[in-house]
Amino acid sequence: MNRTITCALALALAAPCCCTAAEVKPQDYYGKIARRVGDMLPKYHVLQKKLDDDISQKAWTNLVTFYDFDHSVFLRSDMDELARREKSLDDELHAGDPSFGFDVYNLYCRRLSERMEFITNFLANVEWDFSTNETFRIKRKDAPWPVTKEEAEDHWRRRLKNEALVQILGAELDKSTNTVDAAGSLVKKYRQYYTVLTEPDEEAVLQHYLSAVARAYDPHSDYLSPATKEDFDMEMSLTLCGVGAVLQMDEGSLKIVEIMPGGPVDRDGRIREGDRIVGVRQEDGEMEDIMWKPIKKSIQKIRGQKGTRVTLEIVPRSDASGATKKQIELVRDEIKLEDQAATGRVETVSLGGFTNKVGYIYLPAFYGTMDKRPQDPGFRSCAMDVARLLGDFNAEDVGGLVLDLRGNGGGSLREAVLLSALFVPGGPVVQVKDVRTLGSLPIPYGNPVAFRRPVVVLTDRASASASEIVAGHLQDVGRAIVLGDGRTHGKGTVQTVLGMGPAQYGSMKITTARFYRVDGRSTQLEGVEADIRLPSLLDSLDIGEDKLPNALPFSRILPADYARCWNMYEYVPELRRLAEARLAVDERYQKHLANVKGMKEMGDREEVSLEREARKAQMAADRELREFAESDGEDDEEAEEKVSRRRRRNERPKDDVVLDAAFDVMSDLIRLNDGAEVPRPRTNSGWYNAIMGGFRE
Repeated sequence: MNRTITCALALALAAPCCCTAAEVKPQDYYGKIARRVGDMLPKYHVLQKKLDDDISQKAWTNLVTFYDFDHSVFLRSDMDELARREKSLDDELHAGDPSFGFDVYNLYCRRLSERMEFITNFLANVEWDFSTNETFRIKRKDAPWPVTKEEAEDHWRRRLKNEALVQILGAELDKSTNTVDAAGSLVKKYRQYYTVLTEPDEEAVLQHYLSAVARAYDPHSDYLSPATKEDFDMEMSLTLCGVGAVLQMDEGSLKIVEIMPGGPVDRDGRIREGDRIVGVRQEDGEMEDIMWKPIKKSIQKIRGQKGTRVTLEIVPRSDASGATKKQIELVRDEIKLEDQAATGRVETVSLGGFTNKVGYIYLPAFYGTMDKRPQDPGFRSCAMDVARLLGDFNAEDVGGLVLDLRGNGGGSLREAVLLSALFVPGGPVVQVKDVRTLGSLPIPYGNPVAFRRPVVVLTDRASASASEIVAGHLQDVGRAIVLGDGRTHGKGTVQTVLGMGPAQYGSMKITTARFYRVDGRSTQLEGVEADIRLPSLLDSLDIGEDKLPNALPFSRILPADYARCWNMYEYVPELRRLAEARLAVDERYQKHLANVKGMKEMGDREEVSLEREARKAQMAADRELREFAESDGEDDEEAEEKVSRRRRRNERPKDDVVLDAAFDVMSDLIRLNDGAEVPRPRTNSGWYNAIMGGFRE
């Protein structure tokens, strides 16, 4: 049966909603900024690479795909015209000419005006026919640019049809009684889209262009305009956005790239990294669509006074089509250090007739007070907090420790070294190499080890930076076994913010150094590989350093002068065999793997059906999978809140199958290890004793 929905809008909507935006031109002093960027990147970047035709081509690609990421606005002829300057941007920057960034933007505005005229006319009197066997390509980053205007308009027709179908079916699946005016909401959305993107802002246009140049070197280098520098400084504090999240613009929405431990978002537990914010409501006001609004203005709406309420409309990270939305109310608050502190408990693990006591520590971040001494009031250190927990575990004679670094995006490098020192008697922890020097951050020889039993480190694809340093170090010296996703995030670089002179010139954030493990391998790109893979849902998502354009390659240097302090690596083959055999018949774990596979298939989907019944079935199945996966297996409507409360109370979630599997691996390790402890440090002379003698107190 054909299902046709007709919507005729008011006559006022039939007229084109916009005219071509006024061209934006660079300020006179922008040429000096462009020249300084061209001089600073080759000089300070760790690659020491000349700003040449190769960098020019990468910058060109970065800029045109920034504006037209899904190849739906420009035409092929536009690309051919812009390509004339593909290899000349290096010469233009050295000459102090930033005009290319403005030429691309102005052309984009002209083409966007044409698309908006089509959208407005199409939606003015549309009849939706969802009975035809038609599809829409939701991933277009590798699609060719349309050759003709008609080809571009066919893409936009399918795009609008897809968005309308999502709205209509979403209301049906929600059992909503409200009337869905899909065409009306789409007109409103795209009017806003056009208004925001064509709003004259010379500083923003320059920011986008010079950032495209900086990111041609690597994805973490950036040009920071004065306004962006202000946002960057706020992001480095612990009161980000009033809800405890680091945000960046992503296809018009605000993508949550980091959740600050202890903040309102973290304590609530329902929002995850990778989710996208598309709407904001203040207290009891109306929900305001923030799609395609300037990021600074949107963040200002999310920030607010402590104790006030804000509701965020969220699209889950697993839904590339935007079909699923949920509204989550938060109370703005400051980050509470107590909530991001390490927590621990003793678990009793029974396996194969053996019962063992196992210590468990969850560390959400490498926090540490940098402007106080340990004896000063208010001093905090994650390493000191972990040391106190280890003291309790020693008193209870636990047989081993599970150190949970899942979701830990890093933090203080000092704390990473101090944390490793709780388990290792001495030696280098990590090597740091910049353009001129190579050094290591060491643990003084003869260090008193706080915990001497076996250690398992649990990681995932969100474990980054300091987490990778600790996991890699403990793995390399034979002190611990790493479990979790196939590998960690893979960010092994250091950025430095450099001024450019007058405040109005902005700043440069440039990658100036790299981290290396003690065995000489970089943590860049490859991260830390798990000895035994226990994949989480993150393992199925398209995240990680290796997914970023122009990421620096993996590299090696000579190993540091280090020695293995124990032999945990010798147990890995047998532990892996036992775990694989056990998990192969574990119904809960197999269901978890099926969810991981399902989420990956959902994320890899490139096309969706525009036929009503097929799409409804797909959306219903996606919802069921997503709701189960995001609730840790709990099936009632308050599941996510209960999981969050359990974490805050240091209770184990009902169905954390990865953690359960890690406890079983530790139980096997304790049995195989037969109660042995890491050897005590030798006090005789040696290379490290001689080098580190001056560090003794």
